[in-house]
Amino acid sequence: MRIWHHLEPALPRFHAGEPLRAGLGALIGISLCVGLAYASATHGQASFYLVAPLGATAVLLFCVPNSPLAQPWSAVVGNISAALVALVAVWYIPGPMAIGIAVGAAITAMMFLRALHPPGGAVALLTALNPEAALAAGPWFALVPLGVATVALVLCATVYNRLTGRKYPFRLPKEEPAHAPRLGLSTDQLGELLERYNQSTNLGVADLGRLLAAAEAEAAQHRFDGTSCADVMTRDLITVGPKTSLKEAAQLLRKHRIKSLPVVEAGSTLRGVILQADLLGLIAAQDRPLARKQQARQTVADVMHSANRAVPHDLPVGVLLNRLAEEGSDVIPVVKARQLVGILTRTDIMRLLLQGADERAAA
Repeated sequence: MRIWHHLEPALPRFHAGEPLRAGLGALIGISLCVGLAYASATHGQASFYLVAPLGATAVLLFCVPNSPLAQPWSAVVGNISAALVALVAVWYIPGPMAIGIAVGAAITAMMFLRALHPPGGAVALLTALNPEAALAAGPWFALVPLGVATVALVLCATVYNRLTGRKYPFRLPKEEPAHAPRLGLSTDQLGELLERYNQSTNLGVADLGRLLAAAEAEAAQHRFDGTSCADVMTRDLITVGPKTSLKEAAQLLRKHRIKSLPVVEAGSTLRGVILQADLLGLIAAQDRPLARKQQARQTVADVMHSANRAVPHDLPVGVLLNRLAEEGSDVIPVVKARQLVGILTRTDIMRLLLQGADERAAA
């Protein structure tokens, strides 16, 4: 049974419609190359013709467009460099020995150029098996037909993949996002992880980042057994209105020993949040007469934070862990149909984390 298990398909089932999408893309791409070859022959340019490895290039470009092996540099430079190396091999090494040397040298060259493209191995093999046409064309064989046809396929794949919902070419942005949701790992660290497990040619850094982000979000949702924000939020709230004076807001914060006040309108509609830190900055400026006059006229609406930090009451609380840790949020309003129903603070999250800590330590 273990032997049969290793002989089973290694690929998961493709999403419905994906085989048709990829197949149709390859049909269009190869048909474009056929059209270019036919047009060239019609105008007396017999140097442009199709080579079999382009079919393998089409598989990568349309079936796995996110793969590092399918990116434009890999496809174009890989095919061209493999053809050039194979030409050198068959030119200087006569006989059957040139075949193996051409393929091995082509793979080595592609890896040195960081342009590994599996069809390039087929390009080298085809060139070594049938060297007459390649030798007759000379180094131009690598550019016409091979280079031009590969560029045509890449351009077609760029347009087709984007029109059908796949991003190609696929590269990481040059600047790291402010809060990359990937377990706190930077792009360089993700790359080092791929290098450590020798997976750089099988999986791109961007793909690994997306997988880790999805896994992190999924784990966060299940970490607290479906606990929602409504289950742990503080419900007994002290609130103020937008027209409440700053002096009155400061008195409420001091009296109840709290660090924030939700700002609501009639019907408990959330307008924003005012923090203790906001008022401390104003108090520090009281030594200036002009600042005191301005503060006397200011209301809560003038200094409150917007309500865009609010979260729905049924959101899994685990999703907020990164937000509290990375964004530095001290308080998060919880709403239900835009109505304030509670707030979540770091204290609420800490209380949840500490629940059952003794039992987990004993286990």
